[in-house]
Amino acid sequence: MHCAVYKSRKKWDTYLFVEREDDFGRVPDQLLALLGELELVMSLELIPGRRLAQSDPELVRRHLADEGYYLQMPPLTR
Repeated sequence: MHCAVYKSRKKWDTYLFVEREDDFGRVPDQLLALLGELELVMSLELIPGRRLAQSDPELVRRHLADEGYYLQMPPLTR
């Protein structure tokens, strides 16, 4: 599965994964407004066995298939 990853210029360490570059049709308008300007950081294939730095690739694939996007937020600190 192909995906494009965008970083929010408004929310630190927050990334939006979508199925195709510049295709935000399934992303809620309110979420896009909260994220502000988005910058494409990479496109990649989410193939079985691929690892991601902060997210479970299977969870990302499921969200992309079901919802059309996946939001990666910064880890909570204690």
